[in-house]
Amino acid sequence: QVRLVESGGGLVQAGGSLRLSCAASGSIFSINSMAWYRQAPGKQRELVASITTGGSTNYADSVKGRFTISRDNAKSTLYLYLQMNSLKSEDTAVYYCYARRSATYWGQGTQVTVSS
Repeated sequence: QVRLVESGGGLVQAGGSLRLSCAASGSIFSINSMAWYRQAPGKQRELVASITTGGSTNYADSVKGRFTISRDNAKSTLYLYLQMNSLKSEDTAVYYCYARRSATYWGQGTQVTVSS
């Protein structure tokens, strides 16, 4: 089992920045990829950015050049980050941390609200 706990969401003005964090614990040794997804009201959940164990990253076109995904191992906890710059009102959503090994795991989500 893998437990994912997100933090760092909040209210920010357009043009501002936020950094989301996700702490992964439990059976993290065989996680082979992690990602951030988001879901805005009335819309489907969408991939924001992903990163593999080898460090390869992938971004949605809408966030390229503004968001940066990274990961860091610290003893028994794996951390996933999403640095979000130049935020826009359309970035408003609940952001979810995702991890995949033999199964997939989701965090509880953290709200990001960008005011225009």
